[in-house]
Amino acid sequence: MSANPPIEELESRIRILENEAKQSRHKIEALQKSEAYLQAILNNTNLPIYLKDHDYRYIFVNRQYEKLAHVTLDEIRGKEDYDIFPAPVAELFRSQDEEVRECKALVEFTETVPLPDGELTFITAKFPLYDAAGNLYALGGVCTDITGLKRTEEALKESEKKYRQIYDNLLDAYYEASIDGIILEISPSIENFSKYKQEELIGNSLYQLYTNPDERDGLVKRIVRDGRVSEYELHLTDKDGAQLICSINTMLVKDDKGEPHKLVGVVRDISERKRVEKEKKELKERLVRSQKMESLGILAGGVAHDLNNVLSGIVSYPDLLLIDIPVDSPLRKPLLTIQKSGQKAADIVQDLLTLARRGVSTSEVLNLNDIILDYLKSPEYHQLLNYHPAVSVETNLENGLLNIKGSPIHLKKVIMNLVSNAAEAQSSSGKIIISTHNKYIDIPIKEYEEIREGDYAVLEVADNGAGIAYEDLNRIFEPFYSKKVMGRSGTGLGMAVVWGSVQDHNGYINVESTEGEGTTFYLYFPVIREKLAKEKNFIPIEAYMGNNESILVVDDIKEQREIATNLLSRLNYSVSSVSSGEAAVEYMKTNTADLLFLDMIMGPGIDGLDTFKKIIAYHPHQKAVIASGFSETDRVKEAQKLGVGQYIKKPYTLEKIGIAVKEELKK
Repeated sequence: MSANPPIEELESRIRILENEAKQSRHKIEALQKSEAYLQAILNNTNLPIYLKDHDYRYIFVNRQYEKLAHVTLDEIRGKEDYDIFPAPVAELFRSQDEEVRECKALVEFTETVPLPDGELTFITAKFPLYDAAGNLYALGGVCTDITGLKRTEEALKESEKKYRQIYDNLLDAYYEASIDGIILEISPSIENFSKYKQEELIGNSLYQLYTNPDERDGLVKRIVRDGRVSEYELHLTDKDGAQLICSINTMLVKDDKGEPHKLVGVVRDISERKRVEKEKKELKERLVRSQKMESLGILAGGVAHDLNNVLSGIVSYPDLLLIDIPVDSPLRKPLLTIQKSGQKAADIVQDLLTLARRGVSTSEVLNLNDIILDYLKSPEYHQLLNYHPAVSVETNLENGLLNIKGSPIHLKKVIMNLVSNAAEAQSSSGKIIISTHNKYIDIPIKEYEEIREGDYAVLEVADNGAGIAYEDLNRIFEPFYSKKVMGRSGTGLGMAVVWGSVQDHNGYINVESTEGEGTTFYLYFPVIREKLAKEKNFIPIEAYMGNNESILVVDDIKEQREIATNLLSRLNYSVSSVSSGEAAVEYMKTNTADLLFLDMIMGPGIDGLDTFKKIIAYHPHQKAVIASGFSETDRVKEAQKLGVGQYIKKPYTLEKIGIAVKEELKK
């Protein structure tokens, strides 16, 4: 072999080298072209992309990264995260890089990065790059901006949270149900009024909530026909069986084919509202009823006052005449008849006064059982049985019934009217039950009237007669309101008297009635803890005769002055009379009287109270009694506070006027 290669071999080697250089240039050009393609792709994507070397220093960032970070590749090359970001962010990025390096695989992170234009949130895919020998030479990252998506997601979460709070805290109940009544969705608020939990209802039938399941069928037909209903009232039953009144707003939802698919709506419990509306209506009715009774009472009171004055002569004069005529006189019987008729007329007047709520002038401790037993011995009761022979009366009176305070006369009239009313309610045969019992009301009862808390003696009068129609119940206590045959049932004031007397005794009335089954009246009287007074004995006339004491009768009505004068004179008093309060004042300026006999109501001048006030100005210890066709009024009570003694209600009787005057003169 020669030391120097031949020229041909050199030329061949040169050609090979030139060919290799040419191929290298092509490869470099291809690589450069590929790199340009890659650079173009990286710089034209809207995803920030970066590369770090194995020491976590930036070696490349694309234009999108530059744009967001407000840096250039030259400015960031060779820097670490600690040179660019706040320490907490840089530490987070370093820990992520180390995790990727350890995992030797792509890992995705969600990270929020503070940038010059504000915080942005990315999902960043971080990955390691290895050379052919398997050595790590770079860490890369591709960032996807999800800030808008994140904000939308957070807004959706907040919206869902808000509407979930509204949904969970609705006072009304939202629901969705299939056409056949299966509950698809219902808000937790259903428990507020139905006591069912949400999970107890979803998937079950709506029919279990309806008091009357047929009611839903009618509702569904209406919704399918009209597409929706508003403020539709229905009756539901809660878990404990209590009845609810509800209002529903519901619409029909159709499927893609236009067929009825489900019902969507809101249910509201309006039981309390309906209760309040009912109470307001009842209160208004009671107010109207009371106002009507008060108006009629004022009218009746005025008529009664005038009638009492007219009846005084018929009731009072027979007393005087019967004293003076022989026992066997033929005039005695007619006089007794006149007196009895006058007393009956006075009883009617008393009914009018009771209606006017001015009739209870006396009040004493008494027991309802005694009043009932006394009535059952009375001629009026036996006359009632004679008129209704097929009607039986039973009693169920509680032993130990507590006492009440009131007027025996008025309470006896109440019992008589109730029993008479019950007897007349029987078509032929029937039964009346009179009962009494003690009862404590701890919570006010809203019946025909609102019965307040307290202890009561209760009187019940029940019959099994025709009953009272519902529409008539609110009118049964009106004067002259009756469904009975005219001319057979008294004055038409019976039930009005019952109402007035119970009111005067601070009591309450309740009525229960069913047509064809009967009626029960419940009368509640407040009890007292006082004992019964001893029974009064007959008082002979000698016990209340006078000793010629001087009395001044003051009354504006001539007949009344004459009656009082004659009765007092017969009782051995020295009597003078004047026709007005003014005349009495003038008389007493120059005269004296052991006692003044004052009419309360005098017109047109001053009344009994003002007359007494003027007289005691110069006779400070003047004795007096006061009289009126009305029952006690506030002015009567005021006069008594000033020193007036007993109150006497017209028409007078010899005993009534004699006892009152005698007792006052003894003081």
